[in-house]
Amino acid sequence: MNRNDPSRRPRRFDRHAAAAFVPLVALVPAWLAAIWPLWWVVDSVRPVSYAVFAASMLAAGTLLFVRPIQRLVLTRLLGARAPTITEAVVLGRAWRPVAQATHVPVSRYVLAVVDSDELNAFASGGHLVIVSSWAVENLAHDELCGVLAHELSHHLGMHTVALTIGQWLTLPIVLLARIGLLLQNIADAAAGTLTERSSAGDLAGRTIAGLLTIVSWIFLAAITVSQQLGNILGKGAEFTADESVIAMGFGRELRSALAIVVADGRGERARGWRERMLTAHPPARTRIARIDAQLRASTRRPRSG
Repeated sequence: MNRNDPSRRPRRFDRHAAAAFVPLVALVPAWLAAIWPLWWVVDSVRPVSYAVFAASMLAAGTLLFVRPIQRLVLTRLLGARAPTITEAVVLGRAWRPVAQATHVPVSRYVLAVVDSDELNAFASGGHLVIVSSWAVENLAHDELCGVLAHELSHHLGMHTVALTIGQWLTLPIVLLARIGLLLQNIADAAAGTLTERSSAGDLAGRTIAGLLTIVSWIFLAAITVSQQLGNILGKGAEFTADESVIAMGFGRELRSALAIVVADGRGERARGWRERMLTAHPPARTRIARIDAQLRASTRRPRSG
């Protein structure tokens, strides 16, 4: 494929983007329960129906798809930061050919960095691309181009829409779970103090602590189930993004980056269904094999024109 004369690649809501909404089913009941205390506080100040409050909270999540909000809020929620001057130069040099290959304005997407000693990158929101500090510092220019092209492919396939909604739904669930665990610790401490005074007080304190523990674990279990469903369904999106990278003309660059993962001993196939549920990406070796096959097929295919 000639990168100087690329075909235009608009956003397209593919089947993997639709499948990514399935894990949200596990989050919605827990989210509705988690926002109930917030609604109770708001309703005590200014009466509002729970349905209206829930709809307003859900609508507020759409702000995460606004570029300035992603830069100021979503980046921090994901533990990332703005690139340093040196990182911005490296990322910009790799991002420009990727954006040009798809006729995407360079400034349309927000590039951020997460401090990590592993090769990693992910896309979120409508415009956010996050790369690990290790990748920025250690990948060759071409390899970084391949990684960025893969994340852009997720955006073009709109794979990040359901993911971002899930991140928004998770926030009140995690908050309430943490409050429950905090209250459980307080109840445990109170039960220990009451033991010296009254066995009935000790029983009451430990009962309250146990109930709070159960409630907190139920909320956290909903997040775990949703994440595991996302891991199972998300692997197809990774293969589709790889195919898009090859069509852009960065297949060999991505393959080279994946080879680093294999050399680091992290590219093996998951052993058993439990490991497959806990991994969000297909094995790097499998992705490399598919990329190689697709590259060979593209070189054998006769060119039109």
